[in-house]
Amino acid sequence: MIYDVTVIGGGPAGLAAALQADKEGAKVLLIEREQRLGGILKQCIHDGFGLVTFGERLSGPEYCERFIDQILDSGVERKLLTFVTKIVKTDNGFLIYYVNRSGASHIRTKTIVLATGCRERTAKQVFIHGTRPSGIFTAGTAQHYVNLMGKMPARRCVILGSGDIGLIMARRLTLEGAEVLGVYEIKPTPSGLTRNIQQCLRDFDIPLYLSHTVTRVFGDERLTAVEVMKVDQHMQPIPGTEEIIECDSLILSVGLIPENELAESLHVPIDRKTKGPVCDQQYMTETEGVYCAGNALHVNDLVDYVTENALAAGKNSAHYEKKERVRIPVEAGSDISYVVPERLDLKEPLEHVTVYFRAAKEMKNVNLMIRIGDNVIFKKRYSVVRPPEMERLNIDFSEFSLQKNQKVEFFLEKESSEGREHE
Repeated sequence: MIYDVTVIGGGPAGLAAALQADKEGAKVLLIEREQRLGGILKQCIHDGFGLVTFGERLSGPEYCERFIDQILDSGVERKLLTFVTKIVKTDNGFLIYYVNRSGASHIRTKTIVLATGCRERTAKQVFIHGTRPSGIFTAGTAQHYVNLMGKMPARRCVILGSGDIGLIMARRLTLEGAEVLGVYEIKPTPSGLTRNIQQCLRDFDIPLYLSHTVTRVFGDERLTAVEVMKVDQHMQPIPGTEEIIECDSLILSVGLIPENELAESLHVPIDRKTKGPVCDQQYMTETEGVYCAGNALHVNDLVDYVTENALAAGKNSAHYEKKERVRIPVEAGSDISYVVPERLDLKEPLEHVTVYFRAAKEMKNVNLMIRIGDNVIFKKRYSVVRPPEMERLNIDFSEFSLQKNQKVEFFLEKESSEGREHE
């Protein structure tokens, strides 16, 4: 009952981290609260997964099955239908208390990889007023009903939010015979990937209403209608723009929140922008021996990127050593909403550091700049950046002679017309 690495979460991040840690020679335990491995991918029957990792278009179940097959052939021990109830830090690692069908028990582990994924925001978290009828679902719940249970949650529905799961469910429900009356997005720009806007809405003539939101729901036992209003530039409803839409279901695609209750119980510092733990280029949090990967770290667009950072987290956790760390901050400057990792450990390799960032707003013809002090050390031009589309870079920071009293800042700068003409 003593392990080198314990991975909590059996979704795509947990599978990749556990598999890589096992390949590095560590004794690994994988804990999953559901009956089956695979996480959210079990219900994602559409394709488009695996283009980066495998160079193929796979469905969600096909993608995770490739990792599950490898896990079953590996030395990774697995505990399914197992809930972690408490984690206690000790001098030599951690005690993880859990409960499952065999009862309550605990194990000892040298390191932990948190791969707990994320959860969906609910109607109450976006302040929708009214009664509490049936017929209000998050997009992931609706997807579970249709794809895994074979049940139709809607016949005539409204979708609030243009996140990718909501867009995919607009198409899925339409294919199953439901009438999707429209997708309503509170922001002036869509929240989902451009390809999903095209493939899921435009290809099926489903209307998208920007700067609109649902303000009330109606119905006693079952939803009968929703109230929709336009919003101003501050995303506040505009009086007099109310419209009542009769429907039997409201599908919510209003954002994802990383699941980090276990991280917070260990007093792991959380980045208020990503809602995930602050980490360095090794994917280790600021709590010694605790690593994080996948959507628990920050919400990724592609499962391939989840796999990428989970493989790194699994490898690094397998080779963990307690030693001095010299971390400097990596900060998001103007027009950038967040950067991951948020720290660089100068005592660890700085050569092939993968950096993920999101723009704070849609911008065209911009330069990404990386600054240390007053010096710009890196510059890359983008023809367009959008908040829904995460950007990824591989940077060699070893070239820049970083010191412990410095900080690294990422920011976007609009390209001048002269620069474009010169190009």
